[in-house]
Amino acid sequence: MVSDNDLLEEVFNNFLKGPKIFKNRAALRPDYIPQYLPHREEQIVRIGRILAPVLRGFRGSNLFIYGKTGTGKTAVVKHVLEYLLRKSREVNSSIAISYVNCRISGTNYRILADLGGDLGMNIPFTGLATSEVYSRFKTSLDLQGVLMIVVLDEIDTLVKNHGDSILYELTRINELLKHARLSIVGISNDIMFKEFLDPRVLSSLSEEEVVFRPYMAPELKDILLERTKITFYDDVLTEGALNICSALAAAEHGDARRALTLLRVAGELAEREGTPKIIEDHIRQAQKKIEHDRVNMILRTLTPHSRLVLCGMYLIRKAKITTAITGDVYEVYTELCGEIGFEPLTQRRVSSLISELDIMGVLNARLVSLGRYGRTKKIRLGLTNSTIIEAYSDDPWIKNLLKFKPKCLLSKVKR
Repeated sequence: MVSDNDLLEEVFNNFLKGPKIFKNRAALRPDYIPQYLPHREEQIVRIGRILAPVLRGFRGSNLFIYGKTGTGKTAVVKHVLEYLLRKSREVNSSIAISYVNCRISGTNYRILADLGGDLGMNIPFTGLATSEVYSRFKTSLDLQGVLMIVVLDEIDTLVKNHGDSILYELTRINELLKHARLSIVGISNDIMFKEFLDPRVLSSLSEEEVVFRPYMAPELKDILLERTKITFYDDVLTEGALNICSALAAAEHGDARRALTLLRVAGELAEREGTPKIIEDHIRQAQKKIEHDRVNMILRTLTPHSRLVLCGMYLIRKAKITTAITGDVYEVYTELCGEIGFEPLTQRRVSSLISELDIMGVLNARLVSLGRYGRTKKIRLGLTNSTIIEAYSDDPWIKNLLKFKPKCLLSKVKR
């Protein structure tokens, strides 16, 4: 009988003996910042000119950068700031730079704690009032007397989830500082997010704007060519694979990040097969794998109440009801909450959860008018039953609820 160790020995030996695909695997990761960013020269120059005054001791303008995912916003900003920091040391200018991803940091408290941490402050993970953290940050900044550039990436998620209070405080902080100055660089995937801002915040911002348009297929091909020089050994990537990768990513709204991920996964598939080249079929396999993994990840990271809404829609479809309205979904959701002892949310909040699931592509919700009876959403499931069953195969609660028969649906089916 072959032992587990013998099997692993064979796996590792086959890998070591197989063809070399990757020269630098990390170069295809989303957080990798290359030295050259093709087709973003205009944006690099504009951002550089807006921030340049800090080299002479003046506060730069606040700056907001817009564009869809994968258009190079974060990479360009980090590239410019990295060079700016090096230049500031040459000319002996006191600059501090802090980059915060608002989706990851999540709350006003954590964002202020991260900003303070970049000034060398030690702020506990929890336990203080947000106002106290802000006060400590402001005091430390003024004592150090630096020109600070604060980058708030995915700022739209912060404003939508927690309001604009921290943005208001940061835009007004210069009025309270004597020896330091602060500029804000906001990066957003949503060009309309400023509609969520209070007029007082808008008037304090006085920002400049830079918009990043999506890449076209030829531009994506140039980006991939540059990156493959760093990533793969010579002659590993075929011309056909490169063309189909750039075309697929261009069809996905010009998303360079998507193109790079496709290349990385295709390379890993070729590596596991022990083949010396990445061909078109590897790109197509990678596309299917990424889509499958993405949907699974979305479903597994949903909040408990969003899972119950999704489970309700699954049961509605299972009852042969092709399209439901908000009230139908809420009835089933409420019954599922009772089954597992959850306190149900209000129908208005569940309607918001349906909208969020619609944005993710999990549900398809269309607002329709019922005349004098108002408006409602017509909702249908955007995924196959097997996808949902697979995603929740390790979740005992949802797995059991997918077999549940809500009484409210039984009555509808009988009618």
